[in-house]
Amino acid sequence: MQPKNDKKIIRARAFFDWANSAYNLVITSTIFPAYYVAITANAANGDRVTFFGHSFINTALSNYALAAAYLIMVLLLPILTSIADYRGNKKVFMRFFTWLGALACCGLFIFDKSNLEFGIICFALAAIGYSGGFVFYNSYLPEIATLDMQDNVSAKGFTYGYIGSVILQIVCLVFVLMPKTFHLTAGGAAQLSFLLVGLWWIAFAHIPFSVLPKGSPNAEPRHNNIIKGGFIELGHVWNKVKAMPLLKRFLPAFFFYSMGVQTIMLVAAGFGAKVLHMETSGLIEIILIIQLVAIGGATLMSRLSGIYGNVRVLAGVVVIWIGACIAAYFTTTVFQFYGLAIVVGLIMGGIQSLSRSTYSKYLPQDIPDSASFFSFYDVTEKLAIVGGMASFAFIEELTGSMRNSALALCVFFIIGLVLLFSLQAQDKKLNKNSEFSGS
Repeated sequence: MQPKNDKKIIRARAFFDWANSAYNLVITSTIFPAYYVAITANAANGDRVTFFGHSFINTALSNYALAAAYLIMVLLLPILTSIADYRGNKKVFMRFFTWLGALACCGLFIFDKSNLEFGIICFALAAIGYSGGFVFYNSYLPEIATLDMQDNVSAKGFTYGYIGSVILQIVCLVFVLMPKTFHLTAGGAAQLSFLLVGLWWIAFAHIPFSVLPKGSPNAEPRHNNIIKGGFIELGHVWNKVKAMPLLKRFLPAFFFYSMGVQTIMLVAAGFGAKVLHMETSGLIEIILIIQLVAIGGATLMSRLSGIYGNVRVLAGVVVIWIGACIAAYFTTTVFQFYGLAIVVGLIMGGIQSLSRSTYSKYLPQDIPDSASFFSFYDVTEKLAIVGGMASFAFIEELTGSMRNSALALCVFFIIGLVLLFSLQAQDKKLNKNSEFSGS
């Protein structure tokens, strides 16, 4: 068995964040949303577009596309992680989803208003590639790091991701701000950025692919076919989770607050472009602020968790998220949006990193089927994204305002906060004796 806490392996794992976080920044957070809103905006028809004969508000369509992409992953991951655990080849699936997402980003290079359906499909496939690779990436955490190091290793990945994505974002910003210098149109600069994301993603992902272990096979015999067996495996994980009091309490809380967190991260740029009419350069500046602040946020939350405990810190962060949703509803100026971006950046990296490491710490250590357990985690998160994005899009179409959608997210955060409070006593016990149920 590979020794844990190997610095080379931990660093290589973090480069997977470095590689694919450029997608998250350029495609979901800055340039693509601004480009998409710009080429589909039409005040005369209420910013509605036609997708395979059906009419949608432009931003609602892109949000529905993301919801559909994550729903597909909810259905696929139990099957794929079951195969990965049985054969011990989770790195193969990491590589497959990386290529799928990267090539989809490259496909966006030719996306314009004349081929809306093609662009939305590539947009959805890129999301599938990004989210699909992460479940196998996450499952390496208990395999390569001891319990006391998992918060730090998780935060290291997020930090690498923020730094790597900011570097590429700055490169893309040069093209977007000075397109004529490179003999490009404004739209051409955006399309070139999409191509660069795909190439960056593929190139840097080869670092973890060359260093990470392929995974340890689970030698238990399988008596079911692959499709049925994957969902049966997910059911087995759920039965194990029900016997773990901490994990059983944590997952519902994680589900509800993730509905808010993930949705805000995915719609923030669209909100700025559509509601506040911000230019692409302004959106990039704001997202860069978020990314830079988030580097410190992930590290800060890791340190605070060592002092106050994971659950107490998570509860405090969720309270701030509730305030952020209320503030977004009342935001009317770009200056206010900049202030809100600083707050969101501080809590964004922290809640993601701390949620992932909390789940890992609540798991039995040295389990052979870690991919299936992290599949359960990712299925929970992706169901939260499906629910959050679909709710956001539906409320926008129903009321005609993204502000109402943002305010409605408070409901999910409040439910998550109440569930975290119910876990508080268990977390205190955990910090006293470090005994984890099921370990």
